[in-house]
Amino acid sequence: MKGFVKDIESLAIKNEDFRQVLYTAKHCQLVVMALKPKEEIGAEVHKLDQFFRVEEGTGEAVLDGVRTSIKAGFAVVVPAGTNHNIINTGSVPMKLYTLYSPPNHRDGVVHRTRADAEADKEHFDGKTTE
Repeated sequence: MKGFVKDIESLAIKNEDFRQVLYTAKHCQLVVMALKPKEEIGAEVHKLDQFFRVEEGTGEAVLDGVRTSIKAGFAVVVPAGTNHNIINTGSVPMKLYTLYSPPNHRDGVVHRTRADAEADKEHFDGKTTE
């Protein structure tokens, strides 16, 4: 089958990895993430657009210095060039998924922890899932 058709809410909630790339198309990429209590993605700026959806937990979205409380059910759209961060302010893991457009990471990459992600200087290499 072409494409990706699965229960993303369930996959995001079950995910224990800081970052796991599930599917990479030519123009977008689907990734699940889990942030431990008080953990954050880390302030960053992309030359691409990004979408986040929180499935479990509570936190803050920081876009160009503006902090907004977020929780399960919230979506965050980050336009290219925006300094952004997602912070888990709660006492339980924050489970979410994100879409990068265009892709940002190597297809299939798994970073168990934030430290693993920071140590790996990988970037999208042009290879898609199919």
